[in-house]
Amino acid sequence: MNFLAHIYLSGSRDLVKLGNFSADGVRGKDYLNYPLEMQVGILLHRAIDTFTDEHPLFKKSSRRLYSKYSHYARVIVDIFYDHFLAKNWTDYSKEPLNSFVQDFYNLVNANLSLLPPKFQNLTPYMISGNWLEGYAELEGIASVLGGMDRRTQMKSKMSLAAEDLVEYYSEFQKDFTPFFKELEIFSNNHLKELEAHYL
Repeated sequence: MNFLAHIYLSGSRDLVKLGNFSADGVRGKDYLNYPLEMQVGILLHRAIDTFTDEHPLFKKSSRRLYSKYSHYARVIVDIFYDHFLAKNWTDYSKEPLNSFVQDFYNLVNANLSLLPPKFQNLTPYMISGNWLEGYAELEGIASVLGGMDRRTQMKSKMSLAAEDLVEYYSEFQKDFTPFFKELEIFSNNHLKELEAHYL
């Protein structure tokens, strides 16, 4: 899953959200260097990634793209799935997407020094481009994919993947909807276990 889903699945604790959001910038046992609630978020992020990568529906979505994008297929599906979460946000949250996103941007800005260096650098671009709300629109997805493609010196061809989302839109959405219901249950239960153990 990509940024929006990880933040959404973090529960109500601010530092858990920050840890889950920025976990890809933390290697191995380096998570122990962060505040306890961030450690919970980092561990939750890793569990979500493992659950996602092993899930048959996520694998099905990835196979649809593998011949064109090879190992980048999973990264692309992560972004596609954030699109379906953003686009259908009212199915998952009573809080408007704009309010949820702005609250998170304010949280990040107030705690930028807590984030790993990679995310201290990335976050201002995310906020200025309003990536999280942009996921709801195809134009926003195309922009994010284009940026990621540029970071691979255009080797990944991810800038083309928005066309695949359009072509197989209903198929990806059919994979996402039941998958995300299962992921929500898993994440809620795992978060409770982590909080009971660490906090």
